[in-house]
Amino acid sequence: MFLGVEWYWWLVAVLVISIPFKIKFMKWWNTRWQEKNNNRHGKWGDDE
Repeated sequence: MFLGVEWYWWLVAVLVISIPFKIKFMKWWNTRWQEKNNNRHGKWGDDE
């Protein structure tokens, strides 16, 4: 026990707190990935 709470409750708390950060990171990563793909096409289309 740590601070009167079992170890698995700390694990549950960490998971619950980290979910919004994971969602925010996934949204940021998705927009970054889309911008990277949009910038990949040159002036003449697929010229790479």
